[in-house]
Amino acid sequence: MRDAFHWAEHSALGEFMRTSSLWTYPAVNLLHVFAIGALFGATVILDLRLMGVWRSVPLASVTRIAVPVAVVGVCLAVLTGVALFVTQATEYVDNPFLFIKFAAIAVGIANAAAVRTLPAWQALGQRDLSRDEHRRLALVGGISLVAWMAAISAGRLIAYW
Repeated sequence: MRDAFHWAEHSALGEFMRTSSLWTYPAVNLLHVFAIGALFGATVILDLRLMGVWRSVPLASVTRIAVPVAVVGVCLAVLTGVALFVTQATEYVDNPFLFIKFAAIAVGIANAAAVRTLPAWQALGQRDLSRDEHRRLALVGGISLVAWMAAISAGRLIAYW
């Protein structure tokens, strides 16, 4: 693990992040915060709706708005997160919160991919969903909410280890 982190830190991206400009790291960090905001904001709205909040708002309408924002947010957060990580990767080798964050992100992304395979998700806006389908979507929403909250919390706690 140490070798991989050392390699990442001394990669071209790591060198660029450390040496390019006084403003590079803060700008990437700010972009990371904005990306997380977009991801989490869209995800909270979608997950709460999946869990049964705002039942008067059609789920299909929420997904049309929230999913693209969440996708852009997660892509940008991953890209900027990698850039921030490689800046000082070797300092994170023994930080347990980094691995909690990575695991939570993996769960969040896997959960988002899995929901797309559910018949209930595929039927959004086409028919009324059964009580069981609503329960499955609520479970997926709960898993998503916990995963992203854990990822954000662990990410913040990295700085305090």
